[in-house]
Formats: sequence, C-alpha cells, structure tokens
Amino acid sequence: MKELLLDIETTGLSIKEGHRIVEIGCIELDNLIPTQNKFHCYLNPEKKVSEKALEVHGLSDIFLSTQKKFREIVVDFLNFIKDKRLIIHNAEFDLAHLNNELNLLGKKTIANEIIDTLTLAREKFPGLSISLDALCKKYRIDNSKRIKHTALIDCELLAKVYINLIDQKEPKLNFQNVDQENLKKNNSKTLYCKKIILPSAKEIRNHKDYLKNNLKKNFFN
Repeated sequence: MKELLLDIETTGLSIKEGHRIVEIGCIELDNLIPTQNKFHCYLNPEKKVSEKALEVHGLSDIFLSTQKKFREIVVDFLNFIKDKRLIIHNAEFDLAHLNNELNLLGKKTIANEIIDTLTLAREKFPGLSISLDALCKKYRIDNSKRIKHTALIDCELLAKVYINLIDQKEPKLNFQNVDQENLKKNNSKTLYCKKIILPSAKEIRNHKDYLKNNLKKNFFN
C-alpha cells in the first residue's frame, strides 16, 4: 500500500463555529520515498479567516475568494487518496475538518487507514514537546522555509519526521511461548527475530571434548 502525507489549513480551529478548510496538501510515499505524485489546492471557504489562523498560514480572504470551492475538487481529492494509507500529524484535527466538508456535501467520511505521527511521537517522547517544529529540531531537520504553515511544506517536513519516527522505533519483543502453528492460526506478525546459526560438526566435537575434559577435572578435584 502506498502512503500519503496529508496536511490542511483552515479558517480556524472549531468546526462548531463553522470554520472551513482553505488549503489541502498531499505528497505520496512509495517505500518511504516521496514521489512526484502530489495533490495541492487552495480553497474558497466561503467564510472569513480568523485573525489567529491568518497569523499561522497568511492566506487572506481576498486571495481565497478567487479559489475553487471544496465541492469543485472533492472528486479529484477522493480519487487521489483512494486505497492509500494517510499519514497525518494530529490526525483528529485534519480528519474532523475533512469529514465535515464531506458531510456538507452528503458524502461518506474518510475510511482510509490512518497513521497519526502525533501519537507515534507521544509514545516515543512522553512528556516532551511533539509539535512538528519540535520534532524537526530533535531530528535536525531544516525547517527554515516554514515561515508560515503551508500544507505542502508541512508535508515535506512530515515525511522526514515520519521516517525518523519509524526507523528508530524499537522492536517489540514477544516472550510468550507460542509455537509457529499458533502464530499462523492467529495470523500474528513476527515483530522481532534473530537469525539462528547452527554450529558445524567440528565445533560440536570440540565442544563435547571440552565438556568431557573439564567435567573430569572438576569431578576429581
């Protein structure tokens, strides 16, 4: 399954207050490598941008009034994300706004598999700041061009953060005494394993000789 980094910008935080999406950005990953396959658009939210949101992304009402509305791009967007795993930083926020836009058009909510990098970061660095900027700093990722929050730049940075988060994830050891047959029946995944190297015939003989000679010495001393 291919993966998509996804980020949005909005007129404000609260759906209950009628806030809408003003920008959507997606970048495709193929085996963790960003491809040239991208989706990006600015949107006319048909609502004024709040002062706080304007400070964050800098997208003005005048600029947004000339852009397409969500209903004009929804088919292309849904086709682009179809059957792909979505990687989102703070997925609850983005999905809430996307599903709100879909609900307004009478369409089904997003049912893709989701990976929330905020959750990954929270598990990996409990108690520490896990904003995108903080994670960029921690992993020494250059985020100097993130003067304002823009969807595609945030996706580019998130790609690097995501790769770092999963590459450094420690394997989960399973110490339960479960045979291979049970693993197959339960459709379990082997999360950690070591390659078993069997000793040669010569090594076995040498080991037996060593044990034989040393056991005799210890027994008679």
